[in-house]
Amino acid sequence: MATLCKPAVSVPEHVITMEDTLALARSLHADHPQLALALRLIENTGVAKRHIVQPIEQTLRHPGFEDRNKLYEAEAKARVPDVIRRALDHADLRAADIDMIVYVSCTGFMMPSLTAWLINTMGFNSHTRQLPIAQLGCAAGGAAINRAHDFCTAYPEANVLIIACEFCSLCYQPTDLGVGSLLSNGLFGDAVAAAVVRGKGGIGVVLERNGSHLVPDTTDWIAYSVRATGFHFLLDKRVPTTMEPLAPALRTMAAEHGWDAGGLDFYIIHAGGPRILDDLSHFLEVPAEAFRFSRGTLTEYGNIASAVVLDAVRRLFDEGGAAGGARGIIAGFGPGITAEMCLGRWTATGTGAGHDTAERQVLGTATGKAKRPPASETVSRL
Repeated sequence: MATLCKPAVSVPEHVITMEDTLALARSLHADHPQLALALRLIENTGVAKRHIVQPIEQTLRHPGFEDRNKLYEAEAKARVPDVIRRALDHADLRAADIDMIVYVSCTGFMMPSLTAWLINTMGFNSHTRQLPIAQLGCAAGGAAINRAHDFCTAYPEANVLIIACEFCSLCYQPTDLGVGSLLSNGLFGDAVAAAVVRGKGGIGVVLERNGSHLVPDTTDWIAYSVRATGFHFLLDKRVPTTMEPLAPALRTMAAEHGWDAGGLDFYIIHAGGPRILDDLSHFLEVPAEAFRFSRGTLTEYGNIASAVVLDAVRRLFDEGGAAGGARGIIAGFGPGITAEMCLGRWTATGTGAGHDTAERQVLGTATGKAKRPPASETVSRL
């Protein structure tokens, strides 16, 4: 069965603290009629700091959508390869062992996708499948895991690389003055994350079931307005209440698998904000401590969009993982309102871990692969 291995996560070097954010809001929006409300909402996020790709002085300037998108591409090419290498190391694989790359991002646009550039520059085989996902927002981290699970179910010998690249600071719009926009300015951060889903072997979360759920008539709750100045993020005040309709979806999927969503051993939940985690704790009847991995991401990095669930999984690994066979859930939430959910068990045995080169050369035709190059050639290409 497919195993989600330890993710690698990287955040940019520029840091903005909660104190910096509040001071900037007071300075930039001193005459805003709802400033007090915005400040209170930002404080309530519990975000201690965030990381951004540019110094704050440059972030606050808007040179135009074209220049911002060029910066997105340059930063992605500069930062993504390192997390890929580390994720491959965590999975004990090489670039040539990967059969599909799932790339998720909602903060910039490239065509061809970054996946094509990666295949050309990092030693991936030319027949590696590409699955770029751009319009699921924060839910895309969960969707990436699920699509990797689906692919490995269809091709049990396959390996899938997941990448989440989010530079939310490049979507800052100085003319957006609604309370939701001001809150977003104090909530979102930048990060790059990658992880491998192994079809065979590996240490981590063995994926057993996945599902999706869309809350009807909520398509305008989280959205982009695409204008000449780029992506304008729209956040409805009802978004924090989404756990009331989504908690039953989590319960239903778990029940269909014979599990109780309120009685699991670990929870990896998209940390859109503290209210999401607080409400889910209430509706699933689990202690707040159950969401410590997600809350750690929110506190230290802010809402890093699709990268949240991968960072929360990393924190599970860093804590030492879980007992063998421990059951858990991973869920990402985003525009739609959409939930992407999966269930899995922890394994530390790593059965079949390793490059298993000879076996994969023989079985490679199951995924339409040609014979891979010798190991020495593959390493040199990295």
